[in-house]
Amino acid sequence: MSTSTAHPVARGQGAAEGAAEAHEAARRGRALRRRAGMALIVVFVALYLVPVAGVVSTSLKTNAEIAERGIWALTGKLTLANYIDVWSTANTVRYLINSFQVAIPAVAVSIAGGTLIGYALSKFRPRGGTLIQLVIVSGLFVPPQVLLVPLFTMFRTLDLLNTLWPMILIHSAVGFSICTLVMRNFFDQIPDSLRYAALIDGASEGDVFWRVMLPLARPALAALATLQFTFIWNDFLYPLVFTSARDDVATIMLGLLNVKGQFTVAYGTQASLAVIASIPTVVVFFVFQKHFVRGLLSGALKE
Repeated sequence: MSTSTAHPVARGQGAAEGAAEAHEAARRGRALRRRAGMALIVVFVALYLVPVAGVVSTSLKTNAEIAERGIWALTGKLTLANYIDVWSTANTVRYLINSFQVAIPAVAVSIAGGTLIGYALSKFRPRGGTLIQLVIVSGLFVPPQVLLVPLFTMFRTLDLLNTLWPMILIHSAVGFSICTLVMRNFFDQIPDSLRYAALIDGASEGDVFWRVMLPLARPALAALATLQFTFIWNDFLYPLVFTSARDDVATIMLGLLNVKGQFTVAYGTQASLAVIASIPTVVVFFVFQKHFVRGLLSGALKE
């Protein structure tokens, strides 16, 4: 009788031990995957930060020292002479003003147009709305190089070459595609019952859009503003093609090309201008960081 009662006890202990071992193995597996993920993140961060550190370090060295010791030399005296030189002798202030004059209106127009079109397609559902969206979004798949010749011809006919208007018009038009796509997807997540409730309470369609929908769309708008501003600010191709003949209408990215040494490449001067050029995009990201992350995650998680 004792033997018959011992077997169930032994089996129960064996099952408990097996479950404990399985739980421990799963815990070790999760810990291992977590460490591997952290190691991968560290590698990616290092790969990103090494070039950034190289540019910052180069900007703090004189061109003579760079020519003697190389770009990646860790020794030497750090100096702000490159920043002083590029700010006082180069056309840096003009480059920055030109970039802001292009980026701000282009961002505003593209986001405003994309928001209105996305809202209309999402909530009014016009006939042929899917086709309309496909036509608008198809602009994302057209390589910019393909458009250079017809755009150059058009702007030359309109006498807009060597002005800021080509970049403003192009980025405003191109931005419609991504802004429409993002905003329609965002408005699709807002229940129609919210709009109907506001209309029943006596609000007009304009009131619903301005007072109900836009405040809810703040995260998506912040994410789009950050992405659009960064993309337009960093554009080099269109300024090179449409404004390369005049330095006074060059943007900051084209200004990097115009900063040259008399006999050699002015690495320190170019690096300092590159650091200055990156400051506005970094500031925009940190200002909209909270809303930017929320905008990227909109629709990714469902409660």
